[in-house]
Amino acid sequence: MNITTTHIDGVLVLQPKIFEDTRGQFFESFNKKELEEMLNRELNFVQDNYSISKRGVLRGLHFQAGERAQAKIVRVVSGRVQDVVVDLRPDSVTYGEYVSMELNANDRTMIFLPRGLAHGFLALEAHTEFLYKCDNYYHPDSERGIRYDDPSIGISWQLPSKDLILSEKDRSLPFLNSISL
Repeated sequence: MNITTTHIDGVLVLQPKIFEDTRGQFFESFNKKELEEMLNRELNFVQDNYSISKRGVLRGLHFQAGERAQAKIVRVVSGRVQDVVVDLRPDSVTYGEYVSMELNANDRTMIFLPRGLAHGFLALEAHTEFLYKCDNYYHPDSERGIRYDDPSIGISWQLPSKDLILSEKDRSLPFLNSISL
C-alpha cells in the first residue's frame, strides 16, 4: 500500500496495490499489521459503517467528541464522492482547515483520518456506496457536527447548493465557532 500525507497532520491518502487479470481485480483493503507499521501506532477498528446515497446527497460534517472520538478509514465501494475532512483539534496549526478529494470505486483510494476531525462526503453519482471503518463505537450523546456551508471553512463543494440533498439534522448543524469539542 502506498501512503501519501496531506497538509493536515495525520490525514493520509492510502492507495492499495491492485492486482488485475482476466478474472477481474483483487486488492487488500485493510491489513492491520502493515498499516500499524506504516503509521507507527496501534489501531483497533471496532465498527464498519456502510451507506448508500443518491447523487447529490451530502452527509456531514460529523464527528464524535471527547473520549468517544473516532479515527476512520473511508473508501468508496461503488460510485464516487467528494470526501472532506476538517481539522477540529484546537492545538493544531491547521485548525479549521480542510482536505477535499475525490474518492471513487475505480482507483480504490482510501483516506485515514485520526481522531479530532470532522468528516463528510458528497455523492457525485447515483447509488454511491461508501464504507468507513471506525476505531470507536457510535455513541449518540457524543455525536456532533458542523455546517457543510460554514463560511469560516469555505468548502468548495463540487455540486451547486440547489442540487444538494441533506437531512434536516445536517442542514441545521452549528457553525465551527459555536461547537463544543
